[in-house]
Order: sequence, then structure tokens, then C-alpha cells
Amino acid sequence: MEAHMSPNSTYWMKYSIGIAQRAPQSGRRVGVALVSEHDELICSAFEGEVRGASWYHALRHRIQELGTPSAHSVYLTINTLSADWSFELAELLEETPIDRVYIGLPDPALTRYLDDDPITARGNVQRFPDELQREILEQNRDFYAVSEQSIECNPHYSTHRISEAVSTRLRSRGFAVSRSDVNANRGRFALASLLCQRYGVERHEADRVVNEALSEAFDAKYGAYDYAYDARAANVRWTVDFMSVYRRSSTKPLPTVNVLNVGVGAGHEAAALFSGCTQVTFVDIAERGLANISERIPSSRTVVSSAEDLSALPENGYDLYVSLRTYNSSFFDTSAAASEAHRVLKPGAVIILSVANGFLYTQRGCVVSGLIIPGTDFVDLYRGMDTANLIGAELDRAGFKDIRIFPTRTEIYLSAVTV
Repeated sequence: MEAHMSPNSTYWMKYSIGIAQRAPQSGRRVGVALVSEHDELICSAFEGEVRGASWYHALRHRIQELGTPSAHSVYLTINTLSADWSFELAELLEETPIDRVYIGLPDPALTRYLDDDPITARGNVQRFPDELQREILEQNRDFYAVSEQSIECNPHYSTHRISEAVSTRLRSRGFAVSRSDVNANRGRFALASLLCQRYGVERHEADRVVNEALSEAFDAKYGAYDYAYDARAANVRWTVDFMSVYRRSSTKPLPTVNVLNVGVGAGHEAAALFSGCTQVTFVDIAERGLANISERIPSSRTVVSSAEDLSALPENGYDLYVSLRTYNSSFFDTSAAASEAHRVLKPGAVIILSVANGFLYTQRGCVVSGLIIPGTDFVDLYRGMDTANLIGAELDRAGFKDIRIFPTRTEIYLSAVTV
């Protein structure tokens, strides 16, 4: 289910970030605002406002002074952990009934899910948008830079950024588009529109250039992907996880169904899962991965295309649609992809998707849960489940039913059935 933000939620998010700016420079900069059902400020606080005390203790004191029994919403820039590893937001919610919770970032010390985390336990929590999350990161850069949420711990992801690769390829074609331009226009349509506005090129030409740049960027990153840097290196049971999800969704033996695998990458997943399938079609925008899988599974069909445009494939043609760690990709149109998936699947067919939800900390051989915040070098612990819920909502809109979510150690699976 989708939650709806208050009309003035962005104002209060920015307000809480402004409050955080007043915190001492030597400590975490955390701000919080408590707002009434009439969209009026009840009270606010920031970390270090009271010497040696957290934002929670300052806010709690104000709530007690005002005699506030409840609030409509709370806006908190960082979901902080106290010294005893308890969540201060959880204490606030236990003492003061609050209808809506808006959170910026997880505490820099948080790298895995904890049972008492109110963000994951409560559900229906709203997040600050990316641009405001980046502001919070800047306020607290020294703390996040030395945390395990920094992707510097994984050389593949810190040096192979899709936004930088796309920018490089556009510049090679004569379009001076910076990485920040790319991050500010992360959809295909938005990036093509930027080229039209800035350089006066025709729409069809801009679309072609953007598609080529994206194809080359993804091919360079994933076509020869080194799985030594992949979080699945720490989860040897990932194929077992996939088959468990499949068996909960379908009674048909996998080798007997007509499979469509969208987003092949280097072909590692496809070879591990579908080598025994007699009817399988692979789709990707990058040709190198398709060439790899053609060598491994010669009987398969390959199609160079995006998930958002499967016009080369027939309607009602497949029993199973699989796309692993693709729907959370940069420049991905989830709505269009879900609609196309529904079109090409037979009635009663199954779709299985997954969201990447971790990065391998290569020096320690452990997984840091989360997804990269666009335009940064940091992982957001909550972004994986946020993304899975958004994808689930798109599947529902596209006409799928029985939508289920299965979290595992390194990714979050979704399954659904066509009506």
C-alpha cells in the first residue's frame, strides 16, 4: 500500500534540516519537528541543544512542558541510535502517539536490520526525498564517511558509477553533461529532455543518444561483472532462495515452463538458474551479457531491448517472467516495465523480481544492507524495502495479484500472478 504525504511535508522536512544546522559542529547534526493535525509546529529540538543530551531528551522535555498528549506527525533527519543501541525514535513513539513518521537517514552506525527499529517494525513510514537526504549527508559527512555505509568499502561500486559512465559517453558524443546533470535527470525521458532543451536536438535523436549511452554504460559495468565484489559472494544459497520463492508461486517444474528473463547482466544468474530450461528468452539492453548467455545456453533466444519496451515479444507468451536486481536500476521506469511484463505473460503466469539489498564489505567479507543514495557514495539501509514496496504498488497498478515480498540476506524478492 502507498502512503500519502501531507501537503506541507516538504516544508517540515526542510525545517527539521534547518533546525539540525544549529547543532554543535563537533557532534551529529540531527533535527526534529513535531507537528499538529492543523499543520502547525508543536515543538522542535536538535542534537546537543541541551549540553550532553540528545535531540530526544530536549524534545521530551518540551513535550512535558507543553502537556502534549499526541501529535499528527514527526519529522526526524536521522533515526539515531543511543549509546545502548536503542532507537530514540522508538522511545518517543512509545511515550507520545504520533500518526505519521518522516525519516531522513539511518544512523551512520546502522548496517543491518534490528528488531526494535521503528522504521522497519512500524511500516508506513515516509522518507525524505533524495535531494534532502543528500543535504543531511552533507551536514554529517564526517560521520558517514567513516561508517560502513560508505561504498568506499567496495571498490567495484565506488569506482564504477552508472551516472559517471553515462556522463562520459554523452560527452564523447558532444553533449557536455556532468554527473550532477545525470543525477538530476535520472529517467530516460528526463535526460533526453535535457539534451533537447540544452542543445536543441530533435526528440528522436535525443532518445537515441540517451539509449546508446545507457546501453554502453550498463554493458561496461555488468557485461563483464566481477562477482567477487557482489554481495551474493557472501550468500552461496542465493539460488536456493530463488527456487524457494518460485515454488511458493508456482507448482510447475521450472524446466517445463516458458521463461522470460529480463536483465541478464554478465549471464551468471541466468546460467545458474535456467541452464536446464528448454524454453527461455533473455532480454537486456547490453549486448555483451546476451552474447555470454548465448554461449552458455545455445538453445536460448536473446533480444536486445529494455524492460520498458518488449514490443519485439508477443502478448500472453510466457509462463514466468524473472528480473533480478533490475527494477532498482538507475534510469529504470518501473511503471512501464510492470505494464510490459503483464502484457507478455499468460493469464495466471508468475512474475518474480528482486531488489538488490546489500553491498559486500570486501575487507571483512560481510554484507552492508541497503542501496546507494543517488548522487552519493553512501548506502541507505531502508532504501531496499522502500523500493520493494514501490515496485509492489506498480505491480498492483499493472494488474497483478497475490503480490508477496520475501526478504533474504542479500536481496528482497517479490512475486505476483497475472489476473
